[in-house]
Amino acid sequence: MEDRQVRVKTNRGEIVFELFAEDAPKAVSNFVALAESGYYDGLTFHRVVPGFVIQGGDPSGNGTGGPGYKFEDEPVTRDYLAGTVAMANAGPDTNGSQYFVCLEDQPTLPKNYTIFGQVTSGLDIVRSIAIGDVMETVTVEPKQQ
Repeated sequence: MEDRQVRVKTNRGEIVFELFAEDAPKAVSNFVALAESGYYDGLTFHRVVPGFVIQGGDPSGNGTGGPGYKFEDEPVTRDYLAGTVAMANAGPDTNGSQYFVCLEDQPTLPKNYTIFGQVTSGLDIVRSIAIGDVMETVTVEPKQQ
């Protein structure tokens, strides 16, 4: 999985992020399985906090939905930097399908959110996302060198 990346085509442009399968194997496997099943296609970004994060991956579109299951947190060994991709949760071990992307470095964010990727292209697109913007397609592909 380390040799794969995710391409999120939004109505504002494309975002590409690498996956940290060694750091977060459960989160990466979960995200890849959902993406490959088409789960994320057509979902919106339901939360945007300027200078902090954008969040999406909720089929209900309001921050309360998920895939119908939850999985455990994984240790956070990295910092929350601009472009960090991490699982959103409602408390310990409540990961599902929602994820967030940091808009700026977040040195004071508690390490309670499993980091599973990093934006490698399209951080300007991430920063342009507004509430209701759409993930048109989310695909997993071989990592570009």
